[in-house]
Amino acid sequence: MEGLDVSILGPAFVAGLVVLSTHIPLGREVIRRGIIFIDLAIAQIAGLGVIIAYSFGWDEHGFEAQAFAVVSALAGAWIFSLLEKKAGKHQEALIGIGFILAATAGILILANNPHAGEHLRELLVGQILWVEWHQLLYAGSISLLVLFFWRIFRQRIGSTGFYILFACAITVTVQLVGVYLVFASLIIPALATAAFKEKYAMLVAGAIGVTGFGLGLVLSALLDLPSGAVIVWCIALSALIIKLITSQTIKAK
Repeated sequence: MEGLDVSILGPAFVAGLVVLSTHIPLGREVIRRGIIFIDLAIAQIAGLGVIIAYSFGWDEHGFEAQAFAVVSALAGAWIFSLLEKKAGKHQEALIGIGFILAATAGILILANNPHAGEHLRELLVGQILWVEWHQLLYAGSISLLVLFFWRIFRQRIGSTGFYILFACAITVTVQLVGVYLVFASLIIPALATAAFKEKYAMLVAGAIGVTGFGLGLVLSALLDLPSGAVIVWCIALSALIIKLITSQTIKAK
């Protein structure tokens, strides 16, 4: 029980809420478009930007790394928006290729770095337990802007606008929680509620995400296991259980 430190779990849980605030609505759009792996690809490309900044000797959490991550993610989003118009049924395969190229590029850049394994693990699994309040203030502000533009202009921004907002949201969250949790937060709640009407889907997806993050943080603290990995499993289990419960309730209505 000593692991249940509110001063650590509190900011981590708020980080989860920040992630879910943009990933639930954007995840539904990803499912609708059928581009499931785009979040992995853009998250990995944003992470590659951080790795490039680190290779130049800059702080991986500093302004330079943020700038490299944003520029990298936006460049990736622009390329994928072009592919959507030209690639047709091969778009998902090309997105997968983009992911693997970004991932292996990061490995090559860090090949001679003695701390390469640690940096790659942090990029994938994240360090959600070490999130600080100033990071949440920055991430929350960007997420609010993304939500504002998505809610107000979603019918008018087109594919290019969606990719830009998506890249901004992913750039912020991948540095908070890592690639795996970004993917889980985007896809699992959205997939579990894909058959629900909008008014039900957002509520149920929110319940799945909040339950997954909350339970995952508590279990990882009690069992002394990596938080990111435990939360991914808890989101998946929450999705399975909550979907079964709510499906029956919604059908009954």
